[in-house]
Amino acid sequence: MGAMQESNTEQLRNRPVLSFVRRSGRLDARLQRAWDRYAGEYLLDVNAGEGSLDVRPGVTIDGGYVCRTWGNDNPLIVEIGTGQGENIVAAAAAHPDMNFLALEVYDPGVAHTMLLAGKQGLGNLRIAQVNAPELFKVMADGVVAEVWTYFPDPWPKMRHHKRRIVQPALAGEIRRALVPGGLWRIATDIEDYALHVHEVMDAMPGFENVGGLTVSLPTEHVGKGNADEAAGLPHADFVESPRFEGRVLTNFERKGLQAGRVIHDFAYRAV
Repeated sequence: MGAMQESNTEQLRNRPVLSFVRRSGRLDARLQRAWDRYAGEYLLDVNAGEGSLDVRPGVTIDGGYVCRTWGNDNPLIVEIGTGQGENIVAAAAAHPDMNFLALEVYDPGVAHTMLLAGKQGLGNLRIAQVNAPELFKVMADGVVAEVWTYFPDPWPKMRHHKRRIVQPALAGEIRRALVPGGLWRIATDIEDYALHVHEVMDAMPGFENVGGLTVSLPTEHVGKGNADEAAGLPHADFVESPRFEGRVLTNFERKGLQAGRVIHDFAYRAV
């Protein structure tokens, strides 16, 4: 094997596992107008370069950065994977005394979030179009009040479970970034993802599961091809949370409910 081939193989081996697939989402005329009009106001300049989802070297999200960016030192809430922005925009409108940061990688979602926020003239919302684990690496200790991760990509195939966003490495960075007593709120409508969250978070140092509901889940994982076997697997009781009242009912969640899926809510407190 030549030196160049060895170098390429090493780069592939060390490349981080992403929780999303890079794809170009074309903007229609309405979303392009929103991007052109609002990007300067809402989109943070933290990217390593044009088209990159990495964070630029030298960026640090600390108290000073929050004050310079939002103009105050109000509590900061970060949502990982904001989709079309329905939830975080509604939260920002309902809580002008709090700061909100939307993390989304896809152009249409970013543009639609800008559009919703811009229509209401929200000044307490910003958007970062970067890989969430990379951004949390540059966050200072105790700079975030809450983190929200609602209905993340379930990556249903067994071989893709490693791509799920809830992982020990990210959990460790979030724990460090949270204020003492801060919360990581998670929701999913996929039963196997709920088991995954319990496996990662219930034993995670520095977090306390503060849920008050008992649910029964299979204790073995299933994938896309054998999900129908879940009901016949051994089950055990797990602790989860009531639905967070601060989460609006988005179109995505509504479709899940209409399909008969159960919503699993989690709240983990930094201790």
